[in-house]
Amino acid sequence: QVQLVESGGGSVQAGGSLRLSCAASDRSPCMAWFRQAPGKEREGVAAIATGGGNTYYADSVKGRFTISEDNAKNTLYLQMNSLKPEDTAMYYCAADNLHCYRRAGATWPENQFQYWGQGILVTVSS
Repeated sequence: QVQLVESGGGSVQAGGSLRLSCAASDRSPCMAWFRQAPGKEREGVAAIATGGGNTYYADSVKGRFTISEDNAKNTLYLQMNSLKPEDTAMYYCAADNLHCYRRAGATWPENQFQYWGQGILVTVSS
């Protein structure tokens, strides 16, 4: 069982930046950030094959968000720049025991992430 604890959320004005952290109790080969805005479905934001592997981004955040890891600390990060009001959501850290895998041509891993954090709120005001 992998436990995930997010931190770093909060309120920021449009154009600002935040960095989310996810402290994991153990390493997982595939980790990701998801978000869910009120009244909307959960969506994948960024994923990473840990240990220096590939990264994956939703089109809506490409060029603005960066996913990274600190293996020594078992911590996952999401650096969010140029934030927009539409980025307002609960952000969740997720981990999978399997390596990231995707179909040819797909831009997001097929993984069914087994472990989830409790979520953290990010609010971007205009």
